[in-house]
Amino acid sequence: MFSDKANQVFQEVIEKYHVVNTVGQEFTNPYDEKEQLIEHLLFRKCWIDTVQWHYEDIIRDPNINPEAALKLKRQIDASNQDRTDMVEYIDSYFLDLFKDVKPKEDATINSESPAWAIDRLSILALKIYHMNEEANRADASQEHQMKCQAKLDVLLEQRVDLSTAINQLLEDIAAGKKYMKVYKQMKMYNDDELNPVLRGNK
Repeated sequence: MFSDKANQVFQEVIEKYHVVNTVGQEFTNPYDEKEQLIEHLLFRKCWIDTVQWHYEDIIRDPNINPEAALKLKRQIDASNQDRTDMVEYIDSYFLDLFKDVKPKEDATINSESPAWAIDRLSILALKIYHMNEEANRADASQEHQMKCQAKLDVLLEQRVDLSTAINQLLEDIAAGKKYMKVYKQMKMYNDDELNPVLRGNK
């Protein structure tokens, strides 16, 4: 099943990141872009999400230097753009994969594309990893550990449900029961021509 592969890659990414555990560490993708394209894309996608997860932690430091916070905010903006681009690359992979499938007359469209569902699965993997850390944190109170374990149980159930839904969506597209229609996100805030503040500074 596709989701098994995705969850395995996401776990691999998160564990690899936490060996060094710094946002500035060097990125290397172990999957060849030509031979293992979807694994390559999934790995890159989750790495972006993992770095951004930690950016978001750092910027919430109440004692952060304002100049450092501004720099980090711009890094988060760039990361958000990279995240969106990777989602679109993954959807392009599926569009190519299913290009020869003829939708049935009664085929329906899904509320989100496969890649945006996979985006949620990647974020969910991060939530599970960090909630598991909290549930087993030695210096935390037993009450804290129990609350986090209860949340972890819900997250694990959610991953099963989301994984099943993604697999079903891909099966339905392959069978012509559903069809893909992908819209570009058309983000405006990073565009010199669309953001009036950036346009005014040209």
